Amino acid sequence: MKHYNRFRFITLLLAFLLILIIPFLHRYFDFQFIQGWYQSLGIGKFWFVSPLEGLESILVSRQIYVPVLIGMLPAVLIALFLGRVFCAWICPISFLSELIDRVICRKKKKRELLRLPRQVFWFALLGELVLTMIIGAPLFVFLSPPGLVGREMMLAVMFHTLAIEGVVIVVVLLLHLLSNRFFCRYLCPLGALLAFIGARRRLKVELQAGEEQKCLHCGLCARSCPLGLDPEKGETASMYCWNCGACIDACPQDVLKFRFSDQ
Repeated sequence: MKHYNRFRFITLLLAFLLILIIPFLHRYFDFQFIQGWYQSLGIGKFWFVSPLEGLESILVSRQIYVPVLIGMLPAVLIALFLGRVFCAWICPISFLSELIDRVICRKKKKRELLRLPRQVFWFALLGELVLTMIIGAPLFVFLSPPGLVGREMMLAVMFHTLAIEGVVIVVVLLLHLLSNRFFCRYLCPLGALLAFIGARRRLKVELQAGEEQKCLHCGLCARSCPLGLDPEKGETASMYCWNCGACIDACPQDVLKFRFSDQ
């Protein structure tokens, strides 16, 4: 048990350490081969670009810049086949949320004090894109919580200061204490875009074919889901699921599995 939970935390930790160590490499070793953070991460001459950042750039400039499209391609392909796994397995906000759960909330289950309709997720993406076009500036580039984590760490190491925008990170984590993954669940436009791209993803969590009768209907899988989904109702096949595997770990009958689908 707890196989995916443990493995996911390790990958989140390693991903967080990567963007933490980059500023130290720049400042103390003049190592420039890796630059940036997950909003825009450069390895050598190749840059990985967040799909939302790239889309904002196109909307603001009204031009299609081929290097941006190439930089977006890896993330888009991953989302097409695996869904929004970035959110569950790499995002620094997910790491900090997991850390809070392990350090602060490990002895008690957080209460869901604030709930919104799931459709708010899509309005957050639409509103962000519309506002970007109205103001003519890439809004999420400046205020993206995952991007702000990397930016704040860079400022702290390189210039021994923090930016006021870092308060956004604090707000997001406080909302997590009120309701599990509130920002990820309802307000993250990047998560919504990745979910939309991965609407017909190949990797899904599903009940094992022919083993439905083994399900105890105990509700442990639903209670374990960070996003409030119910695997018994097939909600892990929806766009909202981010393939974290928490429900698989929670299932006492082992009837939930990751499965690659042809559809």
